[in-house]
Amino acid sequence: MLRIQSLSKTYSNGVKALDNVTLDIPKGMFGLLGPNGAGKSSLMRTIAALQPADSGSVFFDDDIDVLHEPQRLRQTLGYLPQDFNVYPRINAWDLLEHLALLKGINHKAERREVVAGLLAHTNLYQHRNKAVSGFSGGMRQRFGIAQALLGDPKLLIVDEPTAGLDPEERNRFHNLLVSLGEDKVVILSTHIVDDVSELCANMAVLAGGQILLQGEPHQLLESLQSRIWTRTVTQAEAAELEQHLQVISKRLHGGRTVLNVLAEQAPAGFAAATPGLEDLYFSTLHRHRSADKAA
Repeated sequence: MLRIQSLSKTYSNGVKALDNVTLDIPKGMFGLLGPNGAGKSSLMRTIAALQPADSGSVFFDDDIDVLHEPQRLRQTLGYLPQDFNVYPRINAWDLLEHLALLKGINHKAERREVVAGLLAHTNLYQHRNKAVSGFSGGMRQRFGIAQALLGDPKLLIVDEPTAGLDPEERNRFHNLLVSLGEDKVVILSTHIVDDVSELCANMAVLAGGQILLQGEPHQLLESLQSRIWTRTVTQAEAAELEQHLQVISKRLHGGRTVLNVLAEQAPAGFAAATPGLEDLYFSTLHRHRSADKAA
């Protein structure tokens, strides 16, 4: 269990990245969902002991005080940052072995066994002699998971891991994450709703440095039952309807615009829609932005 209590962080330029964030994150896959600039990476970097917080506390397994004992946390942490850079011209085997040595796996035979096992687990063993800098985006992300798993961490953080991946690589990466989520705390930070919907039993929505919503997705969706309505319209009709309805999402389908609105009763011409996690996410952001405007 990872416990985050009243965590705040303001940068030197005055940007308040985290505003009194409180979260309990249990073992398993946990989705942290939010738009770009929401504070997700700031929260991940603070949890990973890569930057200090201004106030608050973070405890892992009720034993490690992350903010005051960062080295203890690093011994049980695996981290795949949003931008994972690699040394040029070094092949996958040599680079992972080097990182294993830095992680403290000093015995040569043990290190070789760990490297071989992780490359096999991430389906990269057959590419072990290729330079990681020449890997595709998906292969590089899988290598990022391999290095994050060095030392068998109990806390794994992956920050925006599927952005830019093609559907096949994204599916392969999802399967890899699911295989890891049974005995670890795995935090998936993303702005892609489908990633959370497909992978995570628990989630939170972060925007403006604040936690707007948290819980189990299927329970959170109950608040939207019989309140989401949909209609396919022209762009001109969409612009007019947006003036007086609470439109939470707008997407194109077959060249026409599909509107989803939040309302207690069906607006004229709209049909009932089964609410999904995307509706929950967009309605939460809409409510947050409306409150900011009112303030």
